[in-house]
Amino acid sequence: MLGYTFLAICVASWVSALIDPAPVLPKFGKPLDNLTVSVGREATFTCIVEDLGLYKVAWLRVDTQTILTIASHVITKNHRIAVTHSGHRTWSLHIRDTRETDRGWYMCQVNTDPMSSNTGFLDVVVPPDILDYPTSTDMVVREGSNVTLRCAATGTPTPSVTWRREDGNPIIEFSTQEATSTEGPELEIVRVSRRHMGPYLCIASNGVPPTVSKRIVLIVHFPPKVWVGKQLEGVYEGQTVTLACRSEAFPRPITYWTRPTNEIIINDDNFKIASSSTGYESVIELTIRAVQLQDLGTFKCVAKNALGETEDTIKLNRIAAPSTTHRPNARRESKKSWISEFNQEKKAAATKGSSMGNGIDNGDGDEELTDFDSATSSSTTSRHLLVLGMATIITILGGRFPT
Repeated sequence: MLGYTFLAICVASWVSALIDPAPVLPKFGKPLDNLTVSVGREATFTCIVEDLGLYKVAWLRVDTQTILTIASHVITKNHRIAVTHSGHRTWSLHIRDTRETDRGWYMCQVNTDPMSSNTGFLDVVVPPDILDYPTSTDMVVREGSNVTLRCAATGTPTPSVTWRREDGNPIIEFSTQEATSTEGPELEIVRVSRRHMGPYLCIASNGVPPTVSKRIVLIVHFPPKVWVGKQLEGVYEGQTVTLACRSEAFPRPITYWTRPTNEIIINDDNFKIASSSTGYESVIELTIRAVQLQDLGTFKCVAKNALGETEDTIKLNRIAAPSTTHRPNARRESKKSWISEFNQEKKAAATKGSSMGNGIDNGDGDEELTDFDSATSSSTTSRHLLVLGMATIITILGGRFPT
């Protein structure tokens, strides 16, 4: 009897299991991915749930314990939140136009007993930005003073600040310390000089594009200084000469030349003024087209600005004009002169030869000799005959008057 009772209980239990089997609980397909998005972009968490059945999926903000959505319904009043699903398996939470305040943990939850959940972190990064204040603006300082340039940057993560010169020249922070760039929110320059003048770039970056920069111009004021170069210049009348004067000053100076009479020189028929400037350097050139006697003396280059005035001088001294070193017709004139002298010598030799009866025929004395080599040979022969005739006369006279 007991055996039949046990058997009945077993059969009843088996039938009950067939009628009401143990429920299959949902499970997550994979963990939630952590997200990093730039501010203003959309962030999307995706939660995959297998065997959801009649259970519901909800999205929550963990740090505030705020229910955002249940199933396909948005519970929060935040209009930037939305939920979508695909086949009751893939559930997505959309956060549009993300803000820094959206940073934190989010949970995908299924209402099982006990509750099952999956969490992921949302990081909202912010590109760097340079604040107008307390960032420095363009600065004007006196040469020799100390100056500090500041660059205040914000962003997430906290940006780094790099200083560079716009022209690529090295940054000179101290008298012997130079570098193409330097790091930090402040750039300190000790005993600023004219070499420090120019635009500087404050560059902020944190790995989130875009990198930003601000241009800060450092202006250094200092009084003028001028250089003429040579203090003395030799010139001759009629010569064209150019005098150059280089100056450094800022603000840019008024620069001019004065003549020996201390009159300011302007452009005219004999004087030409040309000037050019680059940064704090200037060059003014004076060209004298034809030096005259009244131009001899001391010329002065003067530069002045609001901080001072200075000058330098150069003296023009008179020298002799260079002699002519080449005359195109010199050879022809020399040849004609030689021929004339030769013809005179030839006639004289012929006359003396005839008086002594030496019978030498000298040809036509009026014939013009044109060949240079032939003329040279004939002249030498005539000279020898003249010497021979004179020796004969001396011998005869010596015989008549014994010693």
